[in-house]
Amino acid sequence: MNSVADKLSNASSDSKSRPIVSNWTKGQHRQDSIMRWVFVLSAALVSAIIFSIIVFVGMQGIKTFQGVSPLEFFFSTDWTPGSNKFGAFPFLYSTLLMTLVSVVFSVPLALSGALFMAKIAPKWMREIMRPATDLFVGIPSVVYGLIGMTVIVPALGKITGDVAYGILPASIILAIMILPTILSISEDAIRALPSRLEEASLALGATRWQTMWRVLLPAARPGILTAIILGMGRAIGETMAVFMVIGNSPQMPKSLLDSTTVLTTAIVKDMGNTNYGSTWNNALYMMALLLLVISLSLIIIIRIVAKRSEVK
Repeated sequence: MNSVADKLSNASSDSKSRPIVSNWTKGQHRQDSIMRWVFVLSAALVSAIIFSIIVFVGMQGIKTFQGVSPLEFFFSTDWTPGSNKFGAFPFLYSTLLMTLVSVVFSVPLALSGALFMAKIAPKWMREIMRPATDLFVGIPSVVYGLIGMTVIVPALGKITGDVAYGILPASIILAIMILPTILSISEDAIRALPSRLEEASLALGATRWQTMWRVLLPAARPGILTAIILGMGRAIGETMAVFMVIGNSPQMPKSLLDSTTVLTTAIVKDMGNTNYGSTWNNALYMMALLLLVISLSLIIIIRIVAKRSEVK
């Protein structure tokens, strides 16, 4: 009799608890559904904003070719808006050259620092160096530009005996600016590697240096390439620091110490002097579109290379 009563009481308690569990499950599903739609709408909004920017800049930039031929715009070196001459080749050439030189300066230092912090430095030193490295990312670009004007440009001027504005001081400043980004992401990529790679290499008789150079760096290639492309993206889009040390002369540079102008500084320098809808204004929008296309192309190329590296 007692067992029957216990079963009846348990059944009644289960029937009372079921609606509570059911209601809680329905509420949870409702919250999940709401958050899912919030995420979907947020992603759609961000995509729409980016797409709108590209379309607006592109449509405005294409109007340049109503008054200037594409051949002249992309391959002419004559930028004289007063004479209706809009040759943007020097700006494009200087942008690519400056980015390349800054990457050449920063990548060896960044990879060396990443290997040191990931595999050589003791834990207490890493805990000090990593926050110090990340701190450089938050320094305003105008501070870098001021240091370039007061320290780097005069130092190069003493070495060359001439005014030292140009691509070289701008590249040095950019190399310092993108160094923390490349270093931090590369270190994370190296530290994320499975320990068995290093252990197997050392077990086969490789030295520590051979292991880092021939095993760890190739294995971390996708992450390192991502770090480099992010650094290049910042170098291409940087304006204020470059504006302060490059000289801002709209001419084709003959050396790394010739005053010149890149795409970003040309847009900043001339945008306030133009009327919206004029050929000059449209040409500046076209240069902005070139910056977008260069950045998107680099990202696509790096993603393709990274995927191939992962497959291998």
